[in-house]
Amino acid sequence: MVPRWRTHSPHSHSRHSHSPNSHSAHSRLRSLARGSFSEYRRITEVLRKETVGGALLLTATVVALVWANSPWSSGYFDFRDLHLGYEPWHLSLSLGKWASDGLLAIFFFVAGLELKREFVAGDLRRPSTAIVPVVAACGGVALPAIIFTLANVALGTEQSAGDALRGWAVPTATDIAFALAVLAVISTHLPAALRTFLLTLAVVDDLIAIAIIAFFYASGLNLVFLALAIVPLAVFTWLVQRRVRSWYLLLPLAVLTWALVHASGIHATVAGVLMGFAVPVIRSEKAGGPEAGPGLAEHFEQRFRPLSAGVAVPVFAFFSAGVRVGGADGVGSALTDPVTIGIVLALVVGKALGVFGSTWLVTKSRHAELDPDLAWVDVFGLALLSGVGFTVSLLVAGLGFGEGTLHDEHAKVAILTGSLTAAVLAAVVLRARNRHYRRLATLETFDADGDGVPDAFGNEDAR
Repeated sequence: MVPRWRTHSPHSHSRHSHSPNSHSAHSRLRSLARGSFSEYRRITEVLRKETVGGALLLTATVVALVWANSPWSSGYFDFRDLHLGYEPWHLSLSLGKWASDGLLAIFFFVAGLELKREFVAGDLRRPSTAIVPVVAACGGVALPAIIFTLANVALGTEQSAGDALRGWAVPTATDIAFALAVLAVISTHLPAALRTFLLTLAVVDDLIAIAIIAFFYASGLNLVFLALAIVPLAVFTWLVQRRVRSWYLLLPLAVLTWALVHASGIHATVAGVLMGFAVPVIRSEKAGGPEAGPGLAEHFEQRFRPLSAGVAVPVFAFFSAGVRVGGADGVGSALTDPVTIGIVLALVVGKALGVFGSTWLVTKSRHAELDPDLAWVDVFGLALLSGVGFTVSLLVAGLGFGEGTLHDEHAKVAILTGSLTAAVLAAVVLRARNRHYRRLATLETFDADGDGVPDAFGNEDAR
């Protein structure tokens, strides 16, 4: 499929303005249209940090796999299972659990900040812009869950299918850091609209994953601890709403909130999300309002995103990705497990068809058209890339199957296999599009009038 590329020039607007059909062409709804230049610059910076984090994530994964399958593998598993902490609050945890329950709370705190930022001040605050990534993310969650369920019902026994279905949410998440690392490796220059779509899709995907973890994977709910958690969370919220940034006040409250939520039976990462939601996005009127610069949410995001992408997620990957790929409990038995088959099919086929099909349907149902700078094959390549699931998928596998169980080990093999397959297929499609992306990237930097805003973004003052 060869897309029809529209050639732009500094005078292209005046040329099109004389066309008798120009009014209808410009007024028609467009899917994945280019956002504002300020939002483009912010997202470009976010993606740059996530790409670096993705490289560290890949490195940690490879190190864990090599060590877990080396002659010194017992050292890896002993290290992962080493217990530290205080038992009365259920805080005597292995290092692996400290990584998944503790460090990942930082990851979900940043996700909460990003979610609120997008829906309050980002492009997702406009329903016309938000509907496409929201529907695409929902399709990219629903279809993989359905495929996984059907595969296990069809291929498993009644008893095994019942146990396996606890992992229905494993293949529903997209790992933005891993996906961006793949893009960095293949040196693809994504158009601005696609890069924005990738990030917003992952943001909405994170929101759905948070809801799934909170509502479907809570265990032994303790209402006393849950009620107690509201107190430090309320004080934290009161302070940040008054734009307090003092770490010696906020950090103890954050740790106490996390510990109480963990003790309540709700997964502790939910505490990170709730605290992220509490942080204000827009500056107060006393501080100059929205025009005075980034608000507290963006300030915290800039501080904590490097810690999340560079430390929390790679350390979690190191402790979670170590699985034996040989022997009776490795790939040999995993390949015949319906859990493995279901996860691989869901990540490779379900994610791609769910994201692409939902994007196509919502575009056509609104009588809209794809932005002229893009082609549907670009969207399909991105939909394939959304099948790269890792961080949240590994977390949900441990929650659903129980860490260290046979299904959990097989799920890890499946997540790695499915993610690698989706990454390779996406690389084939996106590399074929590389020269078109490069052409569009060149266009985005063209600034004929010298106003500091590339001409491709138009006049922002007129928006």
